[in-house]
Amino acid sequence: MAPRFPEVQGGGSLIIAWQIRGKKVVVVGGGEVAAGRILHCLNADAAVTVVAPASGLNPEVAYRVSQKQVQHIDRLFEPSDIDGADMVLTAVDDPEASTRIWKLCKEKRVPVNVADVPPECDFYFGSVHRDGPLQIMVSTNGKGPRLAHAIRKYIAKLLPKQAGTAIESVGELRVKLRRISPGPEEGPKRMAWMTKVSDAYSFEELCSLTNEDVDNLLRFYASGNVPPLDILLSMRGNPDLSKIDVFDGSFGFSIGV
Repeated sequence: MAPRFPEVQGGGSLIIAWQIRGKKVVVVGGGEVAAGRILHCLNADAAVTVVAPASGLNPEVAYRVSQKQVQHIDRLFEPSDIDGADMVLTAVDDPEASTRIWKLCKEKRVPVNVADVPPECDFYFGSVHRDGPLQIMVSTNGKGPRLAHAIRKYIAKLLPKQAGTAIESVGELRVKLRRISPGPEEGPKRMAWMTKVSDAYSFEELCSLTNEDVDNLLRFYASGNVPPLDILLSMRGNPDLSKIDVFDGSFGFSIGV
């Protein structure tokens, strides 16, 4: 019998979350496309250097320069500009110059993206929806950027308005859980309990959790249980478990009536 494994679908890209915090990213060009690339990199806390004549900067890039959000080299590109770079992005209306930069990056083994030239890209930029810690990228592997934009907007409309808040709450829960149970031997228990939390509440319910709810939820970790939402909500402003009217004997504490 044929094994029940996923079929290989070639022709795709490896979509990953690339951590470039503090990394040197060189952007060649200062127009509209460069502005979008620069914002993506600044949102990822990269150290961005823009190489372009000041006369060619569009208003957004000029603003980034004036606010010292990026380092600016006011001239055309020179090969030494990529020395020490962790990533290079080109966005200039000069195919020959872009290809020269691409070849130089290949020689120096620096990842590079050449705008609108998929064969000269080590990676692509997709259309990204951002809501706090939540990032959703739609990629068409360079075949239909405008379509990716439309699909991204469609997906964003389907998400709850507090989606980012839900992720913040779950992240805060994980951080506090490690504080109260830091030992490595507790790792499996922590993971199992977080899985229970994710399974116990719908995404909309997670979106509604407050910091107080997160703190109250942690009180159930020792028993390995997760309370129904109604019990968790009844604890708001009422941390004394003995005053909660609803009781499920599986939670390991007594409730006075």
